[in-house]
Amino acid sequence: MDINVFLIVCPLVFLAGLVDSIAGGGGLIALPAYLMAGLPPQLALGTNKLSSIGGTTIASIRYYKNKYVDLMTCLPSIAAALIGSALGSSLALYVNEKVIQWILLMVIPVTAFYIFRKKEMDSVSSGYSRKKTIILSVIISFFIGGYDGFSGPGTGTFLILLYNGAAKIDARISAGNAKLVNFSSNLSALILFLINGKVLIPLGIAASFFNMLGGYIGSGLVIHKGTKIIRYTILIILTLIFIKLIWDMVLKQV
Repeated sequence: MDINVFLIVCPLVFLAGLVDSIAGGGGLIALPAYLMAGLPPQLALGTNKLSSIGGTTIASIRYYKNKYVDLMTCLPSIAAALIGSALGSSLALYVNEKVIQWILLMVIPVTAFYIFRKKEMDSVSSGYSRKKTIILSVIISFFIGGYDGFSGPGTGTFLILLYNGAAKIDARISAGNAKLVNFSSNLSALILFLINGKVLIPLGIAASFFNMLGGYIGSGLVIHKGTKIIRYTILIILTLIFIKLIWDMVLKQV
């Protein structure tokens, strides 16, 4: 394999792991890196799943070790997200992707304005009962899992925002829970890609080490720097998602 492929992919996948461990949305950086290196789309998707699983694993472990994962809300959320993802994948066969794109084009600026106006993301629980927090977390995970199955960008970002804003879960625990939910969905997708031979294993393993390094550094920034870095990174990711949506819509009209 051409060494230039590794030189293009690995640094960008490191950056993707760094960003993803803080606020989700790493796929917005990693997937274009594989395409830029010349991989066909399906092979790019599969190899990206292999490399991203490493960074997600490291970030999840680090959040868990530092007590920024709440298993009581996270485990049922994982189950809900996997069910939602399966239904979302099925729905993608019947619903025009443009419907979701137009909805996001309206939602993203409002969401960004909300975060910009809010000086800090909630760093402590608002006092919801345990039962209510779990129910809200499961509902959020189901619908965002469905969005992810529909191939929506920024799944981790929306999970963090809704866990924190709607379920009133601490911002850093929101990031930790979102990382474990993302890990589960990535693992199931990776298995399918491997079965169908859509993973370039040598490149995926090499990129995985860079992604793990990015995930380790990024989760450390959240643990030590607090919620402010989550807030600013989410704003950057939302901007990238907005640009990507417009770009995709323009390309499809050409």
